Amino acid sequence: MHHHHHSYSDTITDQVLGSIRQIMQAIDLHSRYLVKYHGLTGPQLLILKEIYKRGEVSVSELAKAISLSQSTVTGILIRLEKRELLLRNRSDEDRRRVLVKVTPKCMKLLHVSPPPLQDRFLTAFANLESWEQHMILSSLQRLVALMNAGSFRASPILATGPIETASDSPPDLQNDEPSALYPDPVGQEDTEYPV
Repeated sequence: MHHHHHSYSDTITDQVLGSIRQIMQAIDLHSRYLVKYHGLTGPQLLILKEIYKRGEVSVSELAKAISLSQSTVTGILIRLEKRELLLRNRSDEDRRRVLVKVTPKCMKLLHVSPPPLQDRFLTAFANLESWEQHMILSSLQRLVALMNAGSFRASPILATGPIETASDSPPDLQNDEPSALYPDPVGQEDTEYPV
């Protein structure tokens, strides 16, 4: 009897790990799609959409809105500016404040880009019954606690992979290696998001 119970719990564990891997692969595939067809990574698209939504926004407000560090956001903005997708200006009232807004070229791109993974997911999730949303949330929170992942600051950006692959070389689409499950230690919290 005990032996039977043991093999059953192994299966459950395998299924949980399998599901986590599937989530990570879905995130990876979507990031690769954006890189391949638009040369845009998930975080870049998220930032452009956020700026577009707000019209004009300061770098610090932007960083706060998407939970990334200001230095990471600045790095992404410089890349996007080089591609003429946004403009950075110093605020007239306060010269220290840098304001960003999207260009017409960017607006055109945003209208053809597929909605990020989050958009489709959020729409589907919003349509679930409240009890089911809470059940999913508490399971995920428990999972995060079990993985002892509470020590790093999570970002709402669903993207994995190294920062470099972003603008330089598109990732190899044949590569199905799941990304590392555990993020880097605190201090480098942003490094696993392609920017």
